[in-house]
Amino acid sequence: MIVIYINIIILFLLIITSIAINQQDNLFAATMLTGIFSLLSASLFVCLDAVDVAFTEAAVGAGIALILFLGTLASIKYKEKVKNKVSVSGLLLVIPTGFLLIYGIHDIPSFGALDNPVQTYLADRYITGSSKEIGIPNLVTSVLASYRGHDTLGEVTVIFTACIGVLMLLGRSRGDYRGIVDKEES
Repeated sequence: MIVIYINIIILFLLIITSIAINQQDNLFAATMLTGIFSLLSASLFVCLDAVDVAFTEAAVGAGIALILFLGTLASIKYKEKVKNKVSVSGLLLVIPTGFLLIYGIHDIPSFGALDNPVQTYLADRYITGSSKEIGIPNLVTSVLASYRGHDTLGEVTVIFTACIGVLMLLGRSRGDYRGIVDKEES
């Protein structure tokens, strides 16, 4: 029961942090708040027993992304030009969408209930049959490598694309790498 209260507290802290990020006109403060948001998200994932997702969020969100943001801030101005303009058409779109989302929440199964569609047939199949079907004794490895192989391939593709983007941001050309390779060969 106390875990539910901790989750609620972390969710409120996430909401407060997101509002603070939205209201900032100082980009350095907004960057620091995004790091706090990532760490709060990681702690929420730990409370939800998703330690692998928490580790990824802490490493990517609070680690690498924060360093990239700070590196970008070193070359730009810290203050954003503030435009105090309220979009009426945006409000007319967001308010009904919010009500529809709140209405749709009533059809979602209870959190952690054993009769959820995910829990009824796939979980038992993964737990009992994965070692026989795939031949990998580790349950997590068999699920990630076989049953969810396309998801894993997609994640690797995203990471690869991000690495290419970082290399492009660093501004190194193919000629720069040839010089490094030539130095290593000699």
